[in-house]
Amino acid sequence: MNQQALSAFLWSVADLLRGDYKQSDYGKIILPFTVLRRIDCVLAPTKAAVLAELDLREAQGLPVAQFLRKKAGQSFYNASSFDLKKLMGDQDNIAANLRAYILGFSPEVRDIFDKFEFDTQIDRLAKAGLLYQVVEKFTQIDMHPDHVTNHQMGLVFEELIRRFAELSNETAGEHFTPREVIRLMVNLIFVEDDEALCRTGIVRTIYDPTAGTGGMLSVAEEYLTDMNPTASVSLYGQELNPESYAICKADMLIKGQDVGNITFGNTLSDDGHEGEKFDYMLSNPPFGVEWKKVEKAVRAEHEQKGHAGRFGPGLPRVSDGSLLFLMHLLSKMRPASQGGSRFGIVLNGSPLFTGGAGSGESEIRRHVLESDLVEAIVALPTDMFYNTGIATYVWILTNRKPEARKGKVQLIDGSGFWQKMRKSLGSKRKELAEADITTITRLFGEFTEAELARIIDADGKEIGTEILAPGQTPPAAPQGGKIKLAPLSRILPNEAFGYRSITVERPLRDEDGKIVVGQKGKAKGKPQPDSSLRDTENVPLAEEAEAYFAREVLPHAADAWIDPDKTRTGYEIPFNRHFYVFEPPRPLAEIDADLAGVTARIQEMLKGLTA
Repeated sequence: MNQQALSAFLWSVADLLRGDYKQSDYGKIILPFTVLRRIDCVLAPTKAAVLAELDLREAQGLPVAQFLRKKAGQSFYNASSFDLKKLMGDQDNIAANLRAYILGFSPEVRDIFDKFEFDTQIDRLAKAGLLYQVVEKFTQIDMHPDHVTNHQMGLVFEELIRRFAELSNETAGEHFTPREVIRLMVNLIFVEDDEALCRTGIVRTIYDPTAGTGGMLSVAEEYLTDMNPTASVSLYGQELNPESYAICKADMLIKGQDVGNITFGNTLSDDGHEGEKFDYMLSNPPFGVEWKKVEKAVRAEHEQKGHAGRFGPGLPRVSDGSLLFLMHLLSKMRPASQGGSRFGIVLNGSPLFTGGAGSGESEIRRHVLESDLVEAIVALPTDMFYNTGIATYVWILTNRKPEARKGKVQLIDGSGFWQKMRKSLGSKRKELAEADITTITRLFGEFTEAELARIIDADGKEIGTEILAPGQTPPAAPQGGKIKLAPLSRILPNEAFGYRSITVERPLRDEDGKIVVGQKGKAKGKPQPDSSLRDTENVPLAEEAEAYFAREVLPHAADAWIDPDKTRTGYEIPFNRHFYVFEPPRPLAEIDADLAGVTARIQEMLKGLTA
């Protein structure tokens, strides 16, 4: 069964709930029952063997947990005599028997249903007289992995969450990331390590501090195991939303992962993997979400631990905590001497440039650039996410850059690589095709500058594109058409993003126009600055501040000077500026000719009306 048919079947459960439940509450029933049926089907083939093992080991007076896990062939088990189909045999006691079935699970599974607040939902369904019907509905479909793969289940959960989020006006994008965006990120963090990852018996760890339903972890694991079936991959994550955490944990259970590696809680205030380091990391933190709730804990760590903690470089403004997640990931990087780490994080445009020199944001950018950790930044198309249409960027950071990349940052403008979706999903109207992912990955992997040649026909319509390597000749323009060239991949030194913010002072003058000088201390005999005439100039790091001042300021204000005590170093990444292509306006003669033609047509039309 494909995931569309399965999603439609599961969504049909809403027909039973309609009237007794608000639409926004459908997910509280459908999601936990979907997880329960999935686990029920996974354990079905070994159910009889597990119960026989239970009787044997209890008779021997032995602890049963490890024996039951072994018999179940999973890292979890159910010791109850019930399964969902057996519950159908006693309609009058369906609620009590379902609770007994849930209590029969091993602790890690019971925790999943605790996070769903499943006991409350059992009560509510029973009072509405719907519990038996809902359980019966779910027994009608086989969700064993032989019929529904883990990949399909992940897509089903995402589809359901998106629908429920739309019904309740919540933001589905807080729970998961589009799969094609994840595939691109996974390609980017692995592409330079393909050779090493193909070695027999490699062991790798992958971490997501904003795990959602586990999509990023799942796609990364699939990539690695498809490339190297002998690879041992351990997945780690943390999630704040209880339902997403429950789904992620259930998914990891069924895949045989250690669910102790998936923790619940706020990553910023309560690090569930304190002191641990990882090989690869992926994250899509919430965009533009304030961190006021955890401000006290974050500020305390920043002030008390400094660079020994997670937030040493600086703190962003409270209105957007996405850079806190970037610093959290930096703290989880394995030291370069132990193999190092690479991670990808999705951020909006704000972290690229918000905050002037000396601000928290600028200091964080300064830290990652001066430490030579930023490998590449890729601009994604707009309208890629379910809850926002804004511009987004994938940052790739590593502490083990190849020699050719050291001291440099690659910027890739992938905003033009997309295809329109057949049907919009929330704010998501565009998607990355497989060819688009391949193109962006190749640009990154080849680490070369490139241009995009757009072929325009005589009617001004784009009829094709071609990627040009340095020195490559652009294609010939069609008859009456033209070729438009634009940067696609740029490689810049880290210093290109840094600047010195100098404060330019002008002298204070009295009523007679005379310069006011200081009367005591260090200011004695020196011109006093006029705060109303004070200005700042940003000087690129590659240029001497005095030379810039002499060229750009003194010719216009001969009495100005630099206050060296106020000079600050800042960093910003003006992504769009590096890809801007100036298009000169059309010649005036051409515009005049067009206007004359339009005027002549209007006059002819007016003559026709007055005739």
